[in-house]
Amino acid sequence: MLNLARFKPRFWDHRDAASGPGSSHFSFRRKWLMIVVFTTVVTLTPLLVMTLVDYRLTRQAFESEAEMGTVRIVSNTWRSISFLLSQRRAALEFVARDNSLSDLLAPGRLDTILANLQGGMGGFVDLAVVDADCTIQAHAGPAALKKNRAKPTVCFDRAVANGFFISDVTVDQGQNHGLVVAIRHDLETGGFFVLRSTLDAGLLDAPVLQLTLDEGDDAFIVNSQGILQTHARQYGKRFEKALLAIPESVDGTRTLRTVDQVGRSILLGIAAIPDSPFLFVMVRQESGIMDLWLKPRMRLIGFLLFSIAMILVSILGVATYLVNRIHAADQRRVQALHQVEYANKLSSIGRLASGVAHEINNPLAIINQKAGLIKDLFTINSNYSGNEKLIRLVDDVLGSVRRCGTITRRLLDFARHMESSVEAVDIEAIIRQVLGFMEKEAERRCIAVSVRVQDSIPIFESDRGNVQQIFLNLINNAFAAMADGGRLDVTIERKGSTHVTVTVADTGHGIPESDLKRVFEPFFSTRQGHGGTGLGLSVTYGMVSEMGGEVTVSSQPNRGTQFVVTLPIKLPRLSSAAACAIPPANNAAADSPITEEKTT
Repeated sequence: MLNLARFKPRFWDHRDAASGPGSSHFSFRRKWLMIVVFTTVVTLTPLLVMTLVDYRLTRQAFESEAEMGTVRIVSNTWRSISFLLSQRRAALEFVARDNSLSDLLAPGRLDTILANLQGGMGGFVDLAVVDADCTIQAHAGPAALKKNRAKPTVCFDRAVANGFFISDVTVDQGQNHGLVVAIRHDLETGGFFVLRSTLDAGLLDAPVLQLTLDEGDDAFIVNSQGILQTHARQYGKRFEKALLAIPESVDGTRTLRTVDQVGRSILLGIAAIPDSPFLFVMVRQESGIMDLWLKPRMRLIGFLLFSIAMILVSILGVATYLVNRIHAADQRRVQALHQVEYANKLSSIGRLASGVAHEINNPLAIINQKAGLIKDLFTINSNYSGNEKLIRLVDDVLGSVRRCGTITRRLLDFARHMESSVEAVDIEAIIRQVLGFMEKEAERRCIAVSVRVQDSIPIFESDRGNVQQIFLNLINNAFAAMADGGRLDVTIERKGSTHVTVTVADTGHGIPESDLKRVFEPFFSTRQGHGGTGLGLSVTYGMVSEMGGEVTVSSQPNRGTQFVVTLPIKLPRLSSAAACAIPPANNAAADSPITEEKTT
């Protein structure tokens, strides 16, 4: 299972113990969140706005281009159809002008003209001359067509009225469908005749079939009633009602968006073919059109999402790095302030101890003098010299005076070295002096204390006051962690030729593994509610770092804790900022168990 805890920043669970309960000061998690949110909004908002604008503009441009493309195709197609019809009309008008009525009625003349028209431009099926009485005077072509159109009343009436007429595609027996084209030609004598021809319906099919259409698209010709004049792929067969709502009147070429009979969105292109009853219709599926736009858009959106992911990862990384730096700087600041406070407090305690020792020494000197005088008097006076009880009582008073004198000398010696000063240091003597203050507590609680020196430790120059504070803090913590009957082992040894190592090992309750990396943080304590302030180990770490050494910790719950302090024999020149060092995470991560060390 993925362990997400290792990705958690050091500041994530930070709580400023100095700010008190309920305070929200120094909430690095909130600062990190503000940086991430603000940077994300500032960075991604323009990108997303530009993407949306580009999306809308390109979509509109593509839709407009699709409409323009449809308009071009529809316009070109209806012009092709109109040209074919106009060309045949012009041919009929030319025949009527170039030949007199008598010439057209001459035997075989109309057949010759029909053959020439069929050979020249094609599409003509038959040719007929109709007089003013709507009687067919001459006919060339299949006899069946003459019989079917013996009474061309509608064609005749429209041609007479308008001078020109084109019919819908007519239904013939078989598959030879056609449309009728007729023109009126006025004679110089005042009469007129109508020249009529049947055109093959394939003239209308050819321009439509030549179109290259996508799957789902369609193109066809309908008349004014919406009846299909050509076959359609999806909307019906010739002579059926088109399965599509088509406007009855259209001016020029136009496009509109609508839905077909199954509810699909379509783009409809419509154009009326001039001088004919026909409408050319082109149908394009919106889905097919937009796929051409959407596919490259999706690739761009995929690149955009990848870019956003990279931006977010960068923002998270940079924000975490910056807040980690701020957290480390804040920790150094807090530690420096509390070290100064701690040093001032110890200095005040030292001055108080010095004053108390001096004040106690004066009455002790008088008590010692008077008790000695009493003992001399008892010894000289024969009445008392043999009284052992009195002599023993006087000796007890003198012994107590000597013990008090020893204690006051220790206080004076300890207070004399509270101020920072570099001098010759006997580290064994300092440790024994510190243990001397804990001697009575060790006896009362039955704690066994041992000091072992494994090598010849030279006297070296160091800050005596700091060394005292370092081991006073460590030994005091060890006593606080142990129950009655525990054991404290202090081992002093050389580490190469340049360092001295002091190991302080106790048999206390230990430190949980989750807390090991935080033991040197200011105000962190495993004795919350039991008098622990959380400053001792933090100040200890700062002092050791200032002296150019290092301190590590290893612990096992319910077995004990071991601190290892390494000090240089030659004190390096370091700035006071070194005392504000923040312990790295791996200093606390020691997995080795506590072991017994034997004196060599």
